[in-house]
Amino acid sequence: MRATAAIFYHPEGFDTSGSKLMGRQAAGEAFLKAYAEHGGVSQLYCYTKSEAMFSNFRERLTRLTGGERAAQSAEWIPHHQPNELAKAGCLFVPGPNTADLAWQRRHFDVRGYSICGVTHTTASEGIMDSIGDLMVAPYQSWDAVICTSEAVRETYRQVLGDWADYLAERTRGIANAPVQLPIIPLGIDCATLRAEGKADAWRKEWRERLEIGDEDIVLLFMGRLSYHAKAHPLPMYLGLENAARESKRKIHLIQAGWFANDSIEKAFKASARSICPSVNAHFLDGRDGHVRESLWYAADIFTSLSDNIQESFGLTPLEAMATGLPVVVSDWNGYRDTIVDGETGIAVPTVSLPPGMGGEFAFRHAAGLDSYDRYLGHASLCTSIDAGACARAYLRLIEDDELRRKMGAAGQRHATEKFDWQVVVAAYQALWDSLSARRRSAAIVADRAENSPANPLRNDPFALFAGYPTAYLDGKARIALNPGAAQNWFKTIRKDPMVSFASYMFLSDDETDKLLERLDEMGECDINAVLAASPPESQGLVHRTLAWLTKLNVLRIVSARKRTGG
Repeated sequence: MRATAAIFYHPEGFDTSGSKLMGRQAAGEAFLKAYAEHGGVSQLYCYTKSEAMFSNFRERLTRLTGGERAAQSAEWIPHHQPNELAKAGCLFVPGPNTADLAWQRRHFDVRGYSICGVTHTTASEGIMDSIGDLMVAPYQSWDAVICTSEAVRETYRQVLGDWADYLAERTRGIANAPVQLPIIPLGIDCATLRAEGKADAWRKEWRERLEIGDEDIVLLFMGRLSYHAKAHPLPMYLGLENAARESKRKIHLIQAGWFANDSIEKAFKASARSICPSVNAHFLDGRDGHVRESLWYAADIFTSLSDNIQESFGLTPLEAMATGLPVVVSDWNGYRDTIVDGETGIAVPTVSLPPGMGGEFAFRHAAGLDSYDRYLGHASLCTSIDAGACARAYLRLIEDDELRRKMGAAGQRHATEKFDWQVVVAAYQALWDSLSARRRSAAIVADRAENSPANPLRNDPFALFAGYPTAYLDGKARIALNPGAAQNWFKTIRKDPMVSFASYMFLSDDETDKLLERLDEMGECDINAVLAASPPESQGLVHRTLAWLTKLNVLRIVSARKRTGG
């Protein structure tokens, strides 16, 4: 029985009908036709992201083979079920970039199937990265990259050798990140946020505009309004509704922010009406500069119950404290570093799944099945904030005017002492001093091994592709000026855009003319003799220019060292 492989399929990789036809597309189409006709397999497996793409695969098979037999034997393996590739035993990719697929396989049994790619160009940055990935991504001895020539294989071996040397030099056998990881918070401008001389007028302005009574209590949320990627409003709405039912005071919630789209806006407003009907809900555009500057002073309490993994610090609780507001926030990542629970506000407990429970979320996002926003939203839906604790925190502050003033004052002091830009900038400078001290006291070490490339994945192309030419134009190569070429031919060809597009890589026109005069005087000579007559700092430039002149047939190569080996 002949071996089978599932074909990683995207129409773009097999379509030769487009206006920008590439060799890889022609190769992909030709391979697909040949495999269908000559593979001798009863089942053609197709691995793709959607059923629509699978239908396109079947249609293409029918066109390429002139019949429906091959298409009828095709079987779809969905992208979100890579473990099903074990049925085929191998995944064939019509290109060399397969690292994502190797990582994807690692979610399952790495012995379940092989991954096989094929090379096309090997000169691009992306390809160099993909070669480097062969050493660091979870490939196995049962995976392969098909090289289309011996020269291509030499390039792969060159890059892999350079990369292996770099990793050995860098890690000394132990992979680590030597950088320091200090903690310095974000900063705020406390003086501006105190709004001395403006706060009372702004409070009056907003309360009148929103028809809020002097004795009413206002809670403020400031920030992006996104239930999947910022803060799910459910615990806030539930907590406020329960608090409003127990309090005799009229409660308002102002949510000042912005929505990504109309559907999210409708969801927020509908949920506010249905979940907390006892609370007067106001929505304002937080993108408005005046809103962001002045709305703090309409409020009595600030709240932000973030439950999202994209949130890492959170400036708004700090800004709220700087304006003198007590805060009710979730006990979540950076929030717990900014408030003092029980002193500047109240932190509400959060609960999430333990490590090891989100593998499917990670896989679906990595596999492209879920967008980044959906990935965030999935994690958020498995993170809960104690709605009962929210209600108790809200009610406690709503009912106790003195506690609000006490916590607000403590928060203002805390923000000024710990998070004002003066303090934060000083912390930055202290860090820079400590890094400078580390630098000065560090032992002198070699930056890299002699003659090794600065970036193994971006090496000199003439080293990477040394297996391509017949011979090398090195220092011992002998050259001579073609009679009359400098006076006639070169004057014509040097401005042709086909050869002048990289003129900045060679000597200037004047310098090139002087070089040609020198070569005319020297007659037949080796390149080392030409370089010896040039300043050391320009010898590389001169050597490149000599190569360019041989390309233009201004110089002829009398002899050159031939490539040795495979």
